[in-house]
Amino acid sequence: MSAPTTRPTTATQGVLEPRTLVELFRRHGHGPFTGVPCSFLGPVISCLEAEHPGEYVIAANEGEAVALAAGAVLAGRRPVVILQNSGLGNAVNPLTSLCHTLRLPVLLLVTWRGRPGHPDEPQHELMGRITPDLLTSMGVRNEVLPDDPALLARRLEAAAAHMAATGLPFAFIVPKGAIAPYEAPGRAAATAEAPAGPRLMKRAEAIGHIVSAMDPRTLLVATTGKTARELERDRDRPENLYVVGSMGCASSVALGVAMHAPDRRVAVLDGDGAALMRLEAMATIGRQRDTDLCHLLLDNESYESTGGQPTASAGVDFAAIATACGYRAAHDVADADALRAAVPRAQRDGGAQLIRVRIAPGSDPNLGRPALAPPASAARFKEAIAR
Repeated sequence: MSAPTTRPTTATQGVLEPRTLVELFRRHGHGPFTGVPCSFLGPVISCLEAEHPGEYVIAANEGEAVALAAGAVLAGRRPVVILQNSGLGNAVNPLTSLCHTLRLPVLLLVTWRGRPGHPDEPQHELMGRITPDLLTSMGVRNEVLPDDPALLARRLEAAAAHMAATGLPFAFIVPKGAIAPYEAPGRAAATAEAPAGPRLMKRAEAIGHIVSAMDPRTLLVATTGKTARELERDRDRPENLYVVGSMGCASSVALGVAMHAPDRRVAVLDGDGAALMRLEAMATIGRQRDTDLCHLLLDNESYESTGGQPTASAGVDFAAIATACGYRAAHDVADADALRAAVPRAQRDGGAQLIRVRIAPGSDPNLGRPALAPPASAARFKEAIAR
């Protein structure tokens, strides 16, 4: 059985209020929601967290979200999966070998980063160009999310009818600017009354301490998003590799470097959301415990690059996971002095070492995009390894 396909329209999109979208979906029987944030759908997630917290589940990666949704279908629900199209690759296997095979239809909200004719970051160019065709190739009928509430209501009915008739998923593709910002009722007052906690470093400050404390010849791999952007802005050097896109892969890239450049110290600047997305990387690093890799996990408990939505890291003991996976040692620090002491100690002791650095959310609102093109960054890094 194959799914009918539609080509997404290229008509100019209007703007939907996030509360309107959420209520339309719920009124038509769709929910719960699960997924991984994208700034395009950040307002929808914020609305769900504020007004329907029991109906939104934070997933570590897009494939997990699809599998959670498949389970919800089996239990009689009509779930919605939220994902950025750059993470569509993570969902290919469960969409094709789980949902298609078992005929478990899930409704997808897929953002359209890198849409042709709409400039975006380099990592979105290819996926943006192929998103509609990729969905169609997987038997997922797809169309652009309507901007008119009445039309959206009708298309939700059509999507439900399609899924019921075929047992296959249906996707709404969400362009940039399709969803208006969300402001939770009473949010400003709640923020003003929040008690002050212990002072944590911001990410840029922590990065500065790390680079100052490490061996100057260390090969440093930085995860995608604001981590790489802040490292380039403040501490650019040939020995830095700025991973663009491929969220969660930086620690594996760093391990690959460390295994094949044994005469060099290697470190990776990871994030909590990225680490959770590819948690299996820690198991592989642990199996290579004698490889000299300092795994620095900057944890602000949020997907800051997409708007600050929470990750699940608050309840995760990364140090215990690292120890269980076989790392030589694991450390948990929350202040500058402890961080400045932990980095040289980990490099001196050698092997696979984890340093979880608890940091505060927040960054410079004027933080720019990387100045160095990704291929140039990789070429420069390769030359630095050879020296």
